[in-house]
Amino acid sequence: MRLFFNKHKTLFMKKSLFTCILSLIAYWAIGQESMTLSGVVKDASNGETLIGATIFVPQANTGTVTNEYGFYSITLDEITSDSVQIDFSYVGFQTSSQRVKLQPEYKLDVELGTGVELQEIVIKANSFSEEVKSTEMSVESISPKEAKLIPVLLGESDVLKTIQLKPGIPSGSEGSTGLYVRGGRSDQNLIVLDEAVVYNASHLFGFFSTFNTDAVKDLKLYKGGFPAQYGGRLSSVIDVKLKEGNKKEFAGSGGIGIISSKLTLEGPIQKDKSSFIVSGRRTYFDLITNAINEKNSDNPDATQIPGYYFYDLNTKVNFDLGEKDRLYLSGYFGRDVFGFKSDFFDFNFGWGNATGTARWNHQFNSKTFSNTTLTFSDYQYSISNEVTGFSFEVGSRIKDLNLKSDYYWAVNNDHTLRYGLGITYHEFEVGRLQAGSDDGDVSFSAGNDYNGWEFGAYIGDEWDVDDRLRVNGGIRWSGFANDSTFYMGLEPRLAARYLVNDNVSVKASYARMKQYLHLIASSGVSLPTDIWYPSTSDVEPQRSDQVAIGATINIGNKLLLTNEY
Repeated sequence: MRLFFNKHKTLFMKKSLFTCILSLIAYWAIGQESMTLSGVVKDASNGETLIGATIFVPQANTGTVTNEYGFYSITLDEITSDSVQIDFSYVGFQTSSQRVKLQPEYKLDVELGTGVELQEIVIKANSFSEEVKSTEMSVESISPKEAKLIPVLLGESDVLKTIQLKPGIPSGSEGSTGLYVRGGRSDQNLIVLDEAVVYNASHLFGFFSTFNTDAVKDLKLYKGGFPAQYGGRLSSVIDVKLKEGNKKEFAGSGGIGIISSKLTLEGPIQKDKSSFIVSGRRTYFDLITNAINEKNSDNPDATQIPGYYFYDLNTKVNFDLGEKDRLYLSGYFGRDVFGFKSDFFDFNFGWGNATGTARWNHQFNSKTFSNTTLTFSDYQYSISNEVTGFSFEVGSRIKDLNLKSDYYWAVNNDHTLRYGLGITYHEFEVGRLQAGSDDGDVSFSAGNDYNGWEFGAYIGDEWDVDDRLRVNGGIRWSGFANDSTFYMGLEPRLAARYLVNDNVSVKASYARMKQYLHLIASSGVSLPTDIWYPSTSDVEPQRSDQVAIGATINIGNKLLLTNEY
């Protein structure tokens, strides 16, 4: 009897426990629905993706921002209603409110239109709030509109000139585009254009940068607190992104300035699905000097004037391959040409950059996004002179081929993981020299060729520890190999933000950086005759450790104060 009772009592307790678990699951499923919302935010006027647009859910009191490709992902938990309101906003644009029916996953692409003056002020306040809450410090964002508002040399707008007005970034000399960030040298700045490295970002011996403002979509400068995805330089990262082209309608702009003329054309290849942009500019110093020299050609006492010009061309096309895939192809080509010819010699000096980028965006699901990129970079300079009976040519060159893949995983609202890896093949032509007499009796050459492989892999996590503390930690592994040696090392990164209140935050960051390339500078002047040289068994990599602390204060949603050490 007792055995029968105990057996049924045990069976009853098991059934009761099982029933309770089922009841709790049913209660959670009915009363606390969750969903993951993802998509891309664009400009309604031209289809350009918007970087740093704000997505906010009032009902859940949570939000996020779009990444550098316009993608966002947000997970909503403990929603008791059958639908939820999502607010999308961006500086200078109208806020768009969308109501979405609750479901496990939902893809929502949004286009924002430009707003009226009152709306712009409200959105700017939201931007200040995001600055206070972000873990980013020592970061500056420059828009082409801001660059065009600042008068510069000969009326030519320049985004790099705008950067020089920021704290901690003195220029090397008056009128020069050389950047010396927080005491670093100009070669310790990583400058990328659509993720391809630009080794010399100057025209006219440093007075102008290679970036045509009409073709630039966004520029972001990191002076410290470097995220784990960046490496290879010590002082700063300047990330420049080109416009994607108008997907709605054909458009064009141009102008004739004091020293140059420029023209930009953009439009859809297939409306709302693909687009192109072509932007070029050229100076005409040489046309003026050639005309003067031609006029004075019959005067033996007239002095010939040297000729000089520069030009650059930016092109980009992009295609929507489906709801989850986008393909981008972009390129840059620019060159400076200086020449001086007389009866006794013919002197020529030329330098320039060429870059190419093929980029594929893929959305695996509502939480995971990837960007795979193949880039090519080529920088070279050449000086030649032909004197009666003798000629010489000297120059240098560096070429890169890079393949990398970056991943963005919004695990939940408390954790956002970024990870990836890449490899770069470098070719160096160092100090190339060829000289000889015209009759061939005297001939000699010099110079060295090097190559090397640079590696990188990283992982980083932005973690909301609680309502006040946010931590962005990561680690990067980097390496460099050539015929003579192999170097490698770990580069830890850490940034933290503590929210004192809704308008005040305290921030701190630490970053270790390694640089495997070296610049042999020929002078203190911004001349493009510098030689890039790899790390070898005799020349070790450079290393830096940077620590920064600061505070950010939002005053009345009208003024943002930051102070860093």
